[in-house]
Amino acid sequence: MSETLLMVRNLEGREEETVKGSDKLSTQAPMGVSCAGCLLLWCHTKSTVHVREGPEFSRSPQQADHVGAYGALFSQSYGPSGQYIFEFDGDETFYVDLKKEETVWRLPGLSEFGGFDPQGGLQSMAVANHNLDLLIKHANSTAAINEVPEVTVFPKAPVELGQPNTLICAVDNIFPPVINISWLSNGHSVTQGVSETSFLSKSDDSFLKISYLTFLPSADDVYDCKVEHWGLDQPLLRHWEPEIPAPMSELTETVVCALGLAVGLVGIVTGTVFIIQGLHPGGASRHQGPL
Repeated sequence: MSETLLMVRNLEGREEETVKGSDKLSTQAPMGVSCAGCLLLWCHTKSTVHVREGPEFSRSPQQADHVGAYGALFSQSYGPSGQYIFEFDGDETFYVDLKKEETVWRLPGLSEFGGFDPQGGLQSMAVANHNLDLLIKHANSTAAINEVPEVTVFPKAPVELGQPNTLICAVDNIFPPVINISWLSNGHSVTQGVSETSFLSKSDDSFLKISYLTFLPSADDVYDCKVEHWGLDQPLLRHWEPEIPAPMSELTETVVCALGLAVGLVGIVTGTVFIIQGLHPGGASRHQGPL
């Protein structure tokens, strides 16, 4: 199933479905456009494959068990740049590196179960770029709003000092898809152990991008995920540091030790009493004389 979209997003967020001009857009790929200042977005190409398991073939695509989406996710004049990606159930499977002209798998092992010719992605991007040029010339477009991204930082696994872990910086509500995500450790830039996903599409036409940082938790280190985007007045820093239980004070340690000693003494005394009673169970009756 192909989603064909010819879209112009205006300042109020409404979508206009008209394009003026005699030139015809290529029908090889669906498209959309929106403008953000000098950035003209985006020729959108996306096809979906709905997979239904079992005999219930009468279900609608919205009831599919799995959904695969592939295509030129966007093409934009800034750069210029764009992205061709394949998603399965909302997760990135692979994308085409447009500069190196090669397929990049999100998980290396996936390439053993299939392949994708990057030329197919490059051809789709060429169609999307052609459509974008026509839309720039003939579409009624206005400046789109730069959305404010939402940033969340959290560890992949429960943190244990000295045990390798991964910090995750999830940046949601990205529009337009032009963003810089970087990491700081104790205020200094970190480049080793850093990786990130491509732009992941969302149903509201915004994007999600996730950055990863492998690290060794230490009580002395703190981290920041730095996000730069046109929707922010200044770079946003989302802070993270390991939560380490505060050490007990000397007074607290003294009280705990005293309580432990008192409980121990009570136990000793109680145990001694029970032992004595157990050794003389009939002592009282032996001192009674005959009637």
